[in-house]
Amino acid sequence: MVLKGKLRRAALPAVVAASALALSACMSVSETQVRGQVVPESSLDQIPVGSSKEQVMVVLGTPSTTATVSGEVFYYISQTEKRTMRFMKPEIEDRRIVAVYFDKDGRVERVANYGLQDRVVFDFISRKTPTTGVEKTLLQQMLGLISF
Repeated sequence: MVLKGKLRRAALPAVVAASALALSACMSVSETQVRGQVVPESSLDQIPVGSSKEQVMVVLGTPSTTATVSGEVFYYISQTEKRTMRFMKPEIEDRRIVAVYFDKDGRVERVANYGLQDRVVFDFISRKTPTTGVEKTLLQQMLGLISF
């Protein structure tokens, strides 16, 4: 009986340490991540109307994507996401799209800088493959492994 009490007291710090470690993984961690090509405002000043495509690519680099419908457009896309907890889905804080429009001669016609507040809708490829079937929760997947 005395031995069991000593084992319990000896195991208590280990249990407390393991619990603290498990809870620390759930603590609030503010994590910000920037994806894509961030175009500084100073770079946009270096692209006057009439610049060539080559000049634009020297200053801004290769575009994220291009469009050729009704004239050529270079798009430079960036997105800032913030996650407050490690296990939560990140929220989009800002999305920047710099669009450089060219005329038929390949010269800059105008430069536009769109953000989330502009509410301009762009149709991008989502890079997600649609699948058939049903999405299952973790519990449903685990119960599906048990054969009766």
